[in-house]
Amino acid sequence: MITIAEVMSKDVKKTTVGASIAEAAERMRDNRVGSLLVEKDRQLVGIVTDTDVVRKAVAERKDLAKTTVASVMTHLHNIDSTQLLLDAHDMMRYSGVRHLAVREDGNVVGILSVGDLAAYFAWLSEGEVPPPWEPRY
Repeated sequence: MITIAEVMSKDVKKTTVGASIAEAAERMRDNRVGSLLVEKDRQLVGIVTDTDVVRKAVAERKDLAKTTVASVMTHLHNIDSTQLLLDAHDMMRYSGVRHLAVREDGNVVGILSVGDLAAYFAWLSEGEVPPPWEPRY
């Protein structure tokens, strides 16, 4: 069985609670990711996703240059790197999230997105995407 560690993205992108929504959105765009882990005093305190930006800032017509990540970020859901992809699928489905922080020994070592799962399952069923799987956002 394939574990999360085999499919996750190891290049985790971060931002701070004080960063503006505009800065976070630019960072997501530039790094071609759909989420950023959010830090405060070097501790992970949440996640900001492209969905958070759209629903909680853009749709509310907030000033993206002045509104901070802290005001739109959400709770960070975690999963152990040794768990199976089906466990991640179930956690995302029942929690209503599209990104999971992947942990080993309590430390975040990667991130798994619904796009990573989709790419893996497409490869598995149709051979469309060769390993290593590239996140699709």
